Amino acid sequence: MNEEIKKQEFLEDEESSIDFKKIFQDLLKHKMLYAKVLPVAFVLAAIYALSLPNFYSCTVKLSPELSGSKSTSSLASLASSFGVNLGTSGAGTEALFPTLYPDLMNSVDFKTDLFKVKVRREDDNKEFTYYDYLANEQKLPWWSAGMKALFSIFNSQSSMDESSKIDPFRLSLEQTNIVNAINNNVICDVDKKTMVITISVTDQDPLICATMADSVKTRLQKFITDYRTSKARVDYEYNLKLSREAKARYEQARDRYAAYADSHRNVSSQSAQTKEADLQNEMQIQQQIYQQVVGQLQQAEMKVQQETPAFTTLQSATVPVRKAGPKRAQMCLIFLFLAALGTTAWILYKEDDLKSLLGMD
Repeated sequence: MNEEIKKQEFLEDEESSIDFKKIFQDLLKHKMLYAKVLPVAFVLAAIYALSLPNFYSCTVKLSPELSGSKSTSSLASLASSFGVNLGTSGAGTEALFPTLYPDLMNSVDFKTDLFKVKVRREDDNKEFTYYDYLANEQKLPWWSAGMKALFSIFNSQSSMDESSKIDPFRLSLEQTNIVNAINNNVICDVDKKTMVITISVTDQDPLICATMADSVKTRLQKFITDYRTSKARVDYEYNLKLSREAKARYEQARDRYAAYADSHRNVSSQSAQTKEADLQNEMQIQQQIYQQVVGQLQQAEMKVQQETPAFTTLQSATVPVRKAGPKRAQMCLIFLFLAALGTTAWILYKEDDLKSLLGMD
């Protein structure tokens, strides 16, 4: 009895199993369909891939100096290896930690500051601002160029000189599009373990790509330096003002003493000697004050130098030799794969083989 039940279950399983031979025969029966679809898919893929402009990529890597005591650096380094920021690197004063640099570069103020960077193509000596280059000198696929030409017909207002009237608080539509383009072209990333800053710039021209990578690096360094030294520079300017005032008072006191001493050289009266002594004491006091202020000025100058961060360039901007994309061969293979997959699914549906494959019998 059990043997009969097992045989019956075996026959049922065999009947419900997938007939791969039939599926293969069904696919083979429609081989001419593959011969029609795949060449068409290849031609369309080639047209699409060849319409895309080449682009290049340039990467710059920096290692910033972190303020803080050496006693806590090992603990902070150990914690950062687990993705934890103890905040000790700033010693309570570093508000702009390197992990915030990408947010800084994504700000509208930073992006609009790149509008005025002068660039030129590798095969042309004509200079553009980066804004004009992105707005008017970009190569576009034929469909995008057609859409742009169509929209330009209805757009009667000229957008000339928009780059000279930049208000980050209220950008025009074209300026907003340029900012979005820069967001796609300029990317900043910070390794949370090593705090290495990686700046990647993508562009259609290799020379402009390297130029912008170097410019972004320079502007980021300048912004961080200005931020870190802002208070020290205010203190230096204040001490410089005090030193100039103290110097003027000292010179005035010195001139008064010298003039009085010369005019009363042969006078031996007590009042004249007392007056001369008072002027001499005033000159010496003003001299001491001036020397103290000069010492404070030197300390403030040293503080500015101390607060100026140092950056180690791990990888400099270099004009790329080979294009980064588009990967046209890969695109064509993906198009062919999707076309073959779609054709196979349509044949299986037409031959009613999908139900057995999906176990819907």
